[in-house]
Amino acid sequence: LGHVILLFKTDTSSDEFLTNDTRKSMAITTTMPSLGRYGLVNTQSEAKLKAVLDLSTSLAGSVKLQSLLPKIAETLLNIFPRADCACILLKEEHTGRMVLRAIRHRHHDQVASIRLSRTIINKVLDEKTGVISADATRDNQFDASHTITSLAIRSLMCVPMLGLEDEPLGIINIDSKSTAQQFTNEDLDLLMAVAGQAALVYENSRLAVTHLEKQKQDSELAIARDVQRALLPKAFPRIRGYQFYASYDSAHAVGGDYYDSFMLSDSKICLSFGDVAGKGIPSALIMTWFSSCVKNTLRFVSDADEAVKAINEHMCKSAIDGRFITFVLVIIDLKTHVMSLVNAGHFTPLIRKSGGVVDKYGAECVGPPIGIIEGLPYQVEKRVLQPGDTVVIVTDGVYEAMNQQGELYGVERVVEVVKNCNPRADELGKALLADVHNHARGRSQHDDITILVFGRNADS
Repeated sequence: LGHVILLFKTDTSSDEFLTNDTRKSMAITTTMPSLGRYGLVNTQSEAKLKAVLDLSTSLAGSVKLQSLLPKIAETLLNIFPRADCACILLKEEHTGRMVLRAIRHRHHDQVASIRLSRTIINKVLDEKTGVISADATRDNQFDASHTITSLAIRSLMCVPMLGLEDEPLGIINIDSKSTAQQFTNEDLDLLMAVAGQAALVYENSRLAVTHLEKQKQDSELAIARDVQRALLPKAFPRIRGYQFYASYDSAHAVGGDYYDSFMLSDSKICLSFGDVAGKGIPSALIMTWFSSCVKNTLRFVSDADEAVKAINEHMCKSAIDGRFITFVLVIIDLKTHVMSLVNAGHFTPLIRKSGGVVDKYGAECVGPPIGIIEGLPYQVEKRVLQPGDTVVIVTDGVYEAMNQQGELYGVERVVEVVKNCNPRADELGKALLADVHNHARGRSQHDDITILVFGRNADS
């Protein structure tokens, strides 16, 4: 035996070692169709078992694909003791080009290069057939390969490596320089079994690598989720005569919804609420950046309309990937109970009056979302919060929550819940969230669901 060559799928480049044959006819001595991963069980059972065990033992504990491929090549030299060289080649998943990834010679003084017949490789991969060429130097299909002739290759076997879905991951090619020993049908049957085990080991290792990468990604996402949650307020300021409630339920590990609350002075509180276009990590990163922008702006600008204008200017200058933020900014004067509200492209907030009537802010007060157009002014609407008044602001994940029949939760149902529930902020917010989940009835969440409820006590 002379050379052992394995081919797999990968995503590197270069198949320069493959030769284009000058003749169309194939003078192959023997062919053997695939008969399952290990061929016929009742033929050479002891030899097959030993070869499979040898390969499995030598590869035990190998997970990294970079070290696995050379070990497979080395093991094949032991299974086929007359072989002089083992090469591993990978096949690009998208282009199908063959790429040399590892090469092992039994004798270190041999040239570390190889050329293969493209015709034989294509036949093995396309037809899932093992082949034998009894004397490669005299077979027509090798006329184009001067390298094979110079290496004095006298015999050649080539078999497919079939994956779990019976699709070729690549091939094993073994060639021999011996003039006395030619490959036999038994050799081909054994190589088919070895190829089956090699393919299984390779696929398992690839799946293990994918699993480890997934675990790492999950761990990083969990950290990102914790960081994002830490940016949300842990508790609302304690203000006599007022109630506050918020819930944040992201569709993925991290989300693009946002809310915050902080005191601007001893007599003013700021409530901010936003929804970044899109979902997942990109939206979460923009939300984090936006949260910092809001706080820094309100350190220097106390008027709601001027603050939103400044926030928009900053976000427009650093716009990313066309993403925008719908945003509501509320500033409440705790002495006069005047609520100043600016709506930048968000759903209109609802106000439940003390008698149960639900009112909406007018659409004429809604300005453009943050991060789209620079220089536009924003309109502020001022209302006096009366005792018993409760304000409800939600993201589109509430309105667009779907049930199993594809029916949206909708604005009308939000209004009904707000109208008929206990007006206390925490009671109303929890009831609305529960009703949204009850409507979905187990259907996976499509978007982030965030609810903010605040208002004056009825006896304040």
